[in-house]
Amino acid sequence: MNNYINIMSLKDLSYWNTAIVHKLTIKDIAALCNVGKSTVSRVINNDQKVNEVTRQKVLAVIEQYQFTPSKSARAMRGLTSRTFGIIVTRLDSYAENQTVRAILPLLYANGIDPIILESQFNPEKVDEHLTMLKRRKIDGVILFAFTGITSEQLASWQQRIVVIARSFDGYTCVCNDDTGTVKHLMEFLHQEKSFNEIGYVGIDLKDETTGLLRFKAYEEYCQQYQLTINAELGALNYQSGYQLAQKVVSKRPQAILCATDSLAFGVQKYIKTQGIKDVFVACIGRNDLLTFLFPDTKTCRLGFRESGELSARLLINIINDNFSPKTHIITSP
Repeated sequence: MNNYINIMSLKDLSYWNTAIVHKLTIKDIAALCNVGKSTVSRVINNDQKVNEVTRQKVLAVIEQYQFTPSKSARAMRGLTSRTFGIIVTRLDSYAENQTVRAILPLLYANGIDPIILESQFNPEKVDEHLTMLKRRKIDGVILFAFTGITSEQLASWQQRIVVIARSFDGYTCVCNDDTGTVKHLMEFLHQEKSFNEIGYVGIDLKDETTGLLRFKAYEEYCQQYQLTINAELGALNYQSGYQLAQKVVSKRPQAILCATDSLAFGVQKYIKTQGIKDVFVACIGRNDLLTFLFPDTKTCRLGFRESGELSARLLINIINDNFSPKTHIITSP
């Protein structure tokens, strides 16, 4: 929002004041973006002929003001109101919040109402949510998958769902490049920083992506370059990172690679409380608070926003009768 406030004219500010009291209209958005109402309308209706710079400018203002097109106005244009369900694993997940924040503007711009639900890593809750969404005749679903979810339980939604973080044959899926990201960080630590003793703090291998895939990538790199494996695995939280750090640090590593930024918080806290100054920390994921508190941490940002934008666009295409199932891999930006 600050980027737009810096360049607003007095006329623009009057629209800002108006928006506080009244619901923003397409005319208001057009004035704030210095474009015509027809351009805003084309962006809302996902017209691909709109210049991409203009599209992003309009979408940013739509997100800023949380604008939702009037259902009655859409009905007058012959458009039906649609609703998507978004099932996250945890409402307090930084990564998933970043992804959802990228999803919502595209849904709003296309007149789609979101319903956000939490699975708490429980397959039974996923079943309950999907049943409820089906009963309410929801148009489509974006699901943040986890270990324990099977393609069979998603079968009735196969042509109306986008699955994030897991790959299933015959489904539309969006995944991050876990293996490539670990390799990139290991190359940085080993080849650029010249560290030969690299520890690893990760997630239990029962987790097939954040746990198994990332650990295997670390293990394979160590085997390829004949590095000593120094790994400890546990839960996905700060406390686990703190506890696991003690075991890894006892083997005197030069650096520690963390499977997530949550674990990196715990590792960094342990290192600081013990007064250790010669262990370099790197992690997958880029949490703004982590980089503020521990600016020396080497982070590798996963494409959370890119995953969100792609997932939303794919589901919109699917409900517009363009179902073409495949797994899309988002590489680290």
